[in-house]
Amino acid sequence: MPRIRLIAVLVWALAPLAPAQETAFEIVIDGSVREEPYSGRIYVALARAKSPRTPRHAMHKWFNPPPVFAIDVTDIEPNQRIIVGPGCLSNPVALGELEPGEYQIQAIARVNPDSPKAGFGAGDLVSATRTIRLDPEKGWNVELRIDHAIEPEPFEVTDRVRYFEMQSESLSAFHGRPYTIRAGVVVPDGFDESDQSYPVAVMVTGFGGDHRFAHQMMRWGLATMPKAEDVIWVVPDPTCYRGHSVFADSANNGPWGHALVHELLPALDAEFRGAGPEHRYVTGVSSGGWSSLWLQLNYPEQFAGCWSHVPDPVELHHFQTVDIYADGANMYVDENGDDRGIARRNGKVTLNARDFVAREEVVGPGGQIHSFEAVWSPRGQDGAPLRLFDRETGEIDPEVAKAWRAYDINLVVREKWDRIGPHLGGKVHVYAGGEDNFYLERAIPALQATFEELGSDAVVEIIPGMGHTLHMVGHADMLNTMAERWERRDSESP
Repeated sequence: MPRIRLIAVLVWALAPLAPAQETAFEIVIDGSVREEPYSGRIYVALARAKSPRTPRHAMHKWFNPPPVFAIDVTDIEPNQRIIVGPGCLSNPVALGELEPGEYQIQAIARVNPDSPKAGFGAGDLVSATRTIRLDPEKGWNVELRIDHAIEPEPFEVTDRVRYFEMQSESLSAFHGRPYTIRAGVVVPDGFDESDQSYPVAVMVTGFGGDHRFAHQMMRWGLATMPKAEDVIWVVPDPTCYRGHSVFADSANNGPWGHALVHELLPALDAEFRGAGPEHRYVTGVSSGGWSSLWLQLNYPEQFAGCWSHVPDPVELHHFQTVDIYADGANMYVDENGDDRGIARRNGKVTLNARDFVAREEVVGPGGQIHSFEAVWSPRGQDGAPLRLFDRETGEIDPEVAKAWRAYDINLVVREKWDRIGPHLGGKVHVYAGGEDNFYLERAIPALQATFEELGSDAVVEIIPGMGHTLHMVGHADMLNTMAERWERRDSESP
């Protein structure tokens, strides 16, 4: 069935527009924004007429997302007509099942090779937004001209928030082209008038976040709490084409851990007078929580402490609600054949795995599941990450699951403890929410047990009643620890 569907899509994409075409979008990439042929995915994104979100923003919603339609095309010339019609990729409804009503509509061509969000990367191409009534029973033929290129989003520099970027040698070598890595940096008040060094806290954002979170740290008070102001906060951009790099070296994304630890952080220390590894700490939330723990464990002497908040699965017998190692494991349904929840609120499932994956398959690489596979899976012969599970049936591939063991943090701790354990005293702190919105607390007890069995002093806690959020008590503990160690350093100086 998928093969037949693809053939139908290509015929629609390349055939001349029929005079009486019904229920289709006619897309043209204007020659003013692209002179060479285009190959890639074309989207028609919708939003309700009165929605405050533009269609390209609404396309990336996780919960109750509006319709999106798409096709893949090859070597489409500028000004050549592209038909998005029956048989196109679609979610959550097929083109002919769209609820009648007024919609905002926008066409998008994904171009940027590094942005995980179609329609947001610099150089991505979009049409103007049209508002029009659509009714499948009456049919339609809506024309959309892609005539605008997304401009790079500027980074606002203030007296406290700075911007830093550099070309990564290791990532450039991996990709075969210049590759830039960047960070937002929050400096202490009076930084420019001082010549002293400072402790450094590396804050890795969650999925969808980037270096602009440095501004959020100021707005939310995370960088201005007591004992937080005499710290340099580094917010590195973790994003890449397939999602969140989690700063782990990967067969698909490249050596992101190496680039951060051995390239970006030393350069930032030199630029902003960071005190180096003895006073460098790492923290993060969600995907950033997993990142912070991974970095501390894999580079134990490069960080003086880790505070990981609600991390992505740290043990893959509990990849949210599925044991990926179990015989006959299935991403979509449990042992009773019931749909697996992937998100919840107040104890009720708000999103199941099958629907979540179906949406991501249309929106394309850059989503959460693609992101996991990009980091943890081997690279396939087609250059894409091997898929953990069959997208139609949900059946997990045991060979790919076996490969994921290399990124199962609980297993990594056990296997590397003799080497890394001596360098982790007092450094590891992990906080999970007892009611995590994405079931991430389920993996925590196994990690707790492993650290206890190994005689580690790691702090691993499940906070009763807490959802998927930063544990503020843990954040304050990090600030106190950093300040106390810095004061001892000063008292020990000659």
